[in-house]
Order: sequence, then C-alpha cells, then structure tokens
Amino acid sequence: MSWNPALDPHCPTGDAFDAIETVIVPRARDLGGFEVRRALPSLRRQMVGPFIFFDQMGPAEFVTGKGIDVRPHPHIGLATVTYLYKGKIHHRDSLGTDQWIEPGAVNWMVAGRGITHSERTDGEIREKPHNLFGIQTWVALPEDAEDDAADFEHAPKNTLPLLEGEGKQLRLILGNAYGERAPVKTHSEMFYADALLEPDASIPLPDDHEDRGAYVLSGAIEVAGDRFDAGQMMVFRPGDRITLKAGQEGARLMLLGGATLNGPRHIWWNFVASSQDRIDAAKEAWRAGDWAHGRFQLPPGDDAEFIPLPET
Repeated sequence: MSWNPALDPHCPTGDAFDAIETVIVPRARDLGGFEVRRALPSLRRQMVGPFIFFDQMGPAEFVTGKGIDVRPHPHIGLATVTYLYKGKIHHRDSLGTDQWIEPGAVNWMVAGRGITHSERTDGEIREKPHNLFGIQTWVALPEDAEDDAADFEHAPKNTLPLLEGEGKQLRLILGNAYGERAPVKTHSEMFYADALLEPDASIPLPDDHEDRGAYVLSGAIEVAGDRFDAGQMMVFRPGDRITLKAGQEGARLMLLGGATLNGPRHIWWNFVASSQDRIDAAKEAWRAGDWAHGRFQLPPGDDAEFIPLPET
C-alpha cells in the first residue's frame, strides 16, 4: 500500500502553540476506492522517534469480490506493524509466515537485511462485503540491526497491556510507557499506543521518551486550550509535560515516539537505510530476481507474481 507523494504539512504559528513543535496534516490519496492518508515522512519531519512511516488506511468498504491485493514486495532496514480497527488482512512473507492480521493484534515484521511480503484480503472474507480500517507504520532500525536476519513476531490482542480508568482506555502496542511494556521485542526504545478517551477525559503523554507525537484518529483533542481535529498529527517538544484532553465528542488517538536515531535515513520505495549504498544494493538484488539463490525470496504460497522495481 506504499505511495510517495509530497506533503504540505500545516505548521502552527503563534504563542498558543509553544508546546507543539510541528502539526502535520496528511495528504490523502485514493487508491481505487481505498483512501490512504500519510503523516510520516513529511516535509518538516522525517521521523518521530524511530517511526519513519505512518499511514491511515481507510475507513473503506469493499463490495463482494473486492479487496486489497498488495503483491509480494521487498523491504530492508525497517520493521512494520499494521494495526487494524476493522477488517482482516492476509500476511505472507518469505520466512514462510502465513498470518491473518486482525483488529487489536500486533504482527511485527523485522526486515533487517531483507524480507519480501504480501498483503491481501482473500479467501472467505472476499465472498461478502467487508470493511477495512487501520494504521500502517514503519520503524527505522538502528544501524547495528540493519543487516540482521529478518524476523516475524505475532502478539494477539489479549497479550497487550491494557490500562483503563478515569474515562480512558489505552492499549500498548509496542515498547514501554506508563509503567508497562508490550510483549514484542524492539531494537530501540519506543512507545506506540492506541488510546480511547471519553468526552472531556485527559491523558498525559509519557515523559520518559525523547520524541513524542499524537495522531487524532477520530473526535478531537485540546492541548493548552487549542483544538486539533481528526486527521492531524502533533509532534511535541522534548521534555515538556503534555496533557491531551478529549473534546465533547471524545477522541481516539495513536500515541507514538521514542529515542531518536543517530541520523536521518535514506528512503526509496520500500527500502530504508542509513546509507545510499545499502539502498543501491537492495535495488540491484530485487532487479536481479534470483528468488532461489539471491538476497530476496518470494513468500511461499504467494509466489506467482511480484511488484517490479520502479523505474524512477
């Protein structure tokens, strides 16, 4: 589901926004009846902590016989998680993983030196109308993990820490926050959480992470008296104590951040790396198409087609 438009983030001005470093308004693109809104990377912010890619997928409604068909494609230098609110996606990868992504669960795919995967809505789910709604993120790997072997880890919804009280519910998807730690292993310090707030409920951002952001998925929030509606990402200044308050309609948020990496990353197509040489080597390996002996293999059970290397 990757695409690479330029973004025009709306940046705040004035003293009222002192606590906020950047406000990003994602640009939407219609992928044949399936809308994607990208917040990261943006012109003003490549990453929030190690999070280098952040897409809202849908909400979308598919009629019988329709769905997503993302053919096998490669990744390097990153880890992915697709977090769903509605629907199901069939994930297959070159490690032999065959796993359905379902609402609230975590499927953590570490590309390392290289992995190939596909994402489809197939089988019985396609035999009737269905919905799809979720967030897809990429996490850039630290340099010492870029050449590691690929890996995959699945964590069911009921294994993720759930915090409830005072009009809020928070599920920790990745990393550590609020005294809890999510079960999947990450390569750097981070936090990623799904927060649901009742009207007028408040939640503080973790203050033990260097970089912090929030994406408003539905409803609205207030920060220091200013309102931010659905479809906006706020990136906050390091060290400030920040509290987010839901508006009268309540709010659903994705909270994210963590330790910054040692520098920016090169991004080309589905590749992320600390050097252009790594990108170039991955390009050549995918172009060669040596699925039997090369760097990349196709997913077992979904090896009849693949996405060719882009020409640009």
